[in-house]
Order: sequence, then C-alpha cells, then structure tokens
Amino acid sequence: MATSTPAAPMGGQPHPASAGHPGKGGADGGDSRQSRRNILHRLDLGTVPYAFVAPFFLIFGAFGLYPLLYTFWISLHRVELSSMDLMEWRGLANFTELFEDDRFWNALSNTFTIGVISTVPQLLMALGLAHLLNYTLRGSVFFRVAVLTPYATSIGAAALVFSMLFERDFGMVNWALNLVGFDGIAWESEKWPAQFAISTIVIWRWTGYNALLYLAAMQAIPKDLYEAAAIDGASRWQQFRKVTVPGISATIVFTIVLSTIGATQLFGEPMIFGQGPNGITGGADNQYQTLGLLLYEEGWKNYQMGRAATIAWAMFLILIVIFVLQRVIARFTSRTS
Repeated sequence: MATSTPAAPMGGQPHPASAGHPGKGGADGGDSRQSRRNILHRLDLGTVPYAFVAPFFLIFGAFGLYPLLYTFWISLHRVELSSMDLMEWRGLANFTELFEDDRFWNALSNTFTIGVISTVPQLLMALGLAHLLNYTLRGSVFFRVAVLTPYATSIGAAALVFSMLFERDFGMVNWALNLVGFDGIAWESEKWPAQFAISTIVIWRWTGYNALLYLAAMQAIPKDLYEAAAIDGASRWQQFRKVTVPGISATIVFTIVLSTIGATQLFGEPMIFGQGPNGITGGADNQYQTLGLLLYEEGWKNYQMGRAATIAWAMFLILIVIFVLQRVIARFTSRTS
C-alpha cells in the first residue's frame, strides 16, 4: 500500500520537522549573548570605578609622590643648584649634619613659637566670631563676607602693610604706643617683638577663614539640641560648652591640623617682614628665621640643594610626628571622657 509524503510548505522552504532539532541553535545564541552580557557587567563593576579615580592617582603620582621621593633622593647627595645633574653620594650625612646645626634648632624653635603665638589666639578668636555670627543678626551676610576679606588678601600685600605698621621710626603701632606714654619698640631687630608682629599677620589673614569653617559646622548642629538644653535651664555659655563645642569637635581638629601645617611651612610673612636681605635669614641674628626660610637660604642663597632637600624632609617628618601625637591625645581624651 502506498504512503503519501507530506507536502513541502509554500515558498520552497523545508518543513520544520526536517530542520534537525528545533530551537537548538536559538538557545545556544541566547546563552552566548547572556554570557557576554555577564562578562561586560563584571568588567563594568570591576574596572569602571578604577577608571574614574585613575586621573587623581596619575596627577598625585606626577606632582605629589614623585617630587617627594625625588626630594628624598636628593637629600642623600651633595647637590649644588648650578649643577643639578652632578650628585655626590652622602647617605644620611646630610641629616646628621642638620641635626648638629644650631641654625636648624633655632629655626625649629622659632617655627614652634610663632606657630603657637599665631595659632592659639587665631582659633579662639575664630570660634568666638563664629559663635556670634551663628545668631540671627541684621546684615549677617555682610559680616560673614567682611571676616573673609583678609583671607582674600595676598600674603605680599598683607605683609607689606603690617611691616609698615610695625616700622620702628614711623610705624603707626609705635606712634600709638608713644601717645599713651610707652617707648617705641624695635619690632624687627628684637626676637619676641618680631615674632609677635609676624604672628599678627597670620592671625589677621586666617581668623576669618577658620571662623567660616566653624560657622558652617555650627549651622549643621540640630536646633533641637539647643532647645532641649534651654528647657533644662542651660545658659548660653553652657549651651556653647556642652552643645556647640562637642558638635563641631571634628572641625576644630581639622582647623588645628591645617594651622599646624601652615605654621610649619611659614615663609612669606617673615620673609617680607624682613624687607631685604635680612628677610631670608630671618633677621640679623636669625631671631625669626623659620624652617621655610632656612630651606630657602640653603637652596637658593647657599646653592646647597642637598641640604635644602634634607630640611624639607625634616619638616615632613616633623608633621608626621605631630599628627601621630594628635591622634594619640585625641584617643586618650575620648577614652577618659
């Protein structure tokens, strides 16, 4: 008996039954596409964040890490400014000679005293100004801009103006002292008056900047804390000590760190205050020479770049020691409180 075969579909296409296993090729294509998507997704999550932060590390490596390491390499050699390509290996001899140099310890002592005289009053005044500006005052925007104006002034302009104010013969400060019966002071030639005058420049420039930092931190404190303290009978002074200061403690630590760095790197104010060759050496007797001025004197006056690099690394190590001590003291006080 004859059997009939199924007719081919119209258009000459083969019947689906004769095309092998139906749907197998489509499943394989879908799995391969899905696997590719998974690989791209993993690459996206794993590599794209590094691509975003890569410019920072490239810039930091080129302008931060490399100069730091190269400065340390120079500090191990005897190098003159006129022939930077000629280096004589000295090892740690530059460091040992630096620590035996009385000028280094004098500059370190001046840096410390000027830093304390300028930083402590500056931060206390900034805290008080911020506390006053935190209240609702008429024209508060004007006062906030006014306290920031000294920070916008250049170091050179501020130092020149204050050097004229503290001038021995024709300065306005000595003129005011003479009006009330005091003799004029040789501000530049005496150690403590010179350091006080330089600290005044630093205080005038940075108090407003730190005050605005404190003000921003104060405005982030919830008002409910002040209301609860007022209900408990706390006075304004008690609210300041118990609510405001603990609420901005992180900002206070931040400003202390910034002020410490600035005091260690103090350069422009004492140099311009000297008004001449004595500005580089920090006075005729180095009475206000800072570490920054000593670095400049060794590198660009004595042309000893190896010793200048050694001073730079000494400043870097001093900052590290100070930060470690600050962290230890902060942890100790937090545990005892």
